Amino acid sequence: MKKVRITVKKKALYEDLIKEYENPIEHACSMRLGQEFIANGWQKPEGFCDSAWDSISPFVMALSHGAEDFYDGWMKNSRSAMISCNDGFRPVSFLLETMDEEAD
Repeated sequence: MKKVRITVKKKALYEDLIKEYENPIEHACSMRLGQEFIANGWQKPEGFCDSAWDSISPFVMALSHGAEDFYDGWMKNSRSAMISCNDGFRPVSFLLETMDEEAD
């Protein structure tokens, strides 16, 4: 099983939707651009958002077990995926990349 690097590539914020629909939240998202995490297959990296992990974990698991070429050539690097969390108010896009290192 391979390790998978998870890099925060983009964050969006839809203030109009937040104002209209969301109840106030103090600490909604602590992800920072460029922040990196290393996943060991099924194991959520320490400090990673639970909700975001629910969105990306199937792809992390697949990559860690050797999956490539999601959706018939969608990514330039066949051993990667660009996946966003499911937060409709402040989505975060993550680049997932298979590493050559084996997970512990």
